[in-house]
Amino acid sequence: MSSVLMIFIDGVGIGKTDSEYNPFFKLGFKTFQNIFNQIPHLNNTELTANSIYLKGIDANLGVDGLPQSGTGQVSIFCGVNASALVGNHFGPFPHSKTIDVLRDKNIFREFLNKKKKVFFANAYPKIFFDYLKSGKTRLSATSMCCKMTNIRLNTATDVREANALTAEITNERWNKKLGYKIPVISAKAAARRLLRIASNYDFTLYEFFLTDHLGHGRIKDEFEKVHKNLDDFLFELLTKFDNKKMSIVICSDHGNYEDLSVKGHTRNPALFITAGKNAKPIADAVNDLTQIKSAIINNCM
Repeated sequence: MSSVLMIFIDGVGIGKTDSEYNPFFKLGFKTFQNIFNQIPHLNNTELTANSIYLKGIDANLGVDGLPQSGTGQVSIFCGVNASALVGNHFGPFPHSKTIDVLRDKNIFREFLNKKKKVFFANAYPKIFFDYLKSGKTRLSATSMCCKMTNIRLNTATDVREANALTAEITNERWNKKLGYKIPVISAKAAARRLLRIASNYDFTLYEFFLTDHLGHGRIKDEFEKVHKNLDDFLFELLTKFDNKKMSIVICSDHGNYEDLSVKGHTRNPALFITAGKNAKPIADAVNDLTQIKSAIINNCM
């Protein structure tokens, strides 16, 4: 069975070779250094090694101002220029003008229309389901895609049974911040879990958003731990997956984390990586956020 694993990482662009404000240069990142033998930067935004392709892609989409998560994520998951549709970049949640697009054109629905098996690998804590029950409706693009496409949202039980992942990879923050008592796993173990899960589906999506939090100056006390967990997670994925049966797509919606000299987003190219079975045609087809969905659909379905 051929499968696609998509990893969405919030707020990661390709920035300057700055060891003070760019965490990839300050702390190192073996996903870049060990695979490509270098760290991408604004003067070198395209790297290739062992059929793994990295490039910076346009997140500005012809619209002035700083790219935002709401319009950026709709552009990624639905293949439309949501910023142009709205008239400006908008976030962090999807704009009301993009709701119909989210419902009708999201990537889950495209796979389901072709009778393919899809899975959203993130789990949500009880506080999120209590929020839904209260009638509140401000949700991320991924959560809205799932609700509009009748895709089940995973719970803490799914994490305990090793059938889903928390959004922070290791479960540690769920225990520390939310009072759960779920076994903490390593980032490498989480990556292997995700690969096992994804091998059972035609399309699997996992999202990680703590990079955007760090870029905005939040959770500073966990900076190096979050950075290392993400690095271990991505490196394990890219070095342990079956590249004959799986395509991996890693993408972001806008810059932020790569430039800590500011606490807002940037207009830098967004990070995009492809690996595996259909990596090159996907990489060749993508130059901005709006082309990610069609590249996956056209080359992997």
